[in-house]
Amino acid sequence: MKTKASEFDRAFDEGEDVTGRLELDQARRVHYETRRVNVDFPDWMVRALDREAQRLGVTRQALIKLWIASQLDRKKAS
Repeated sequence: MKTKASEFDRAFDEGEDVTGRLELDQARRVHYETRRVNVDFPDWMVRALDREAQRLGVTRQALIKLWIASQLDRKKAS
């Protein structure tokens, strides 16, 4: 007797569209839960961040996330 999991695996392996079998409203990316972190910056740094964010057309928060992610990627690659 086939289990639902083995039927799903077979359909996936055969290239069938299995998205209809997924409960996407309950899907979560592992280790991508959001956590709030407060960081205090000196005023000169906030002004510099805001200038760079405006130049790039992104928010200050997006700029900080991009820069931190870039540094973490570099660290992981080395």
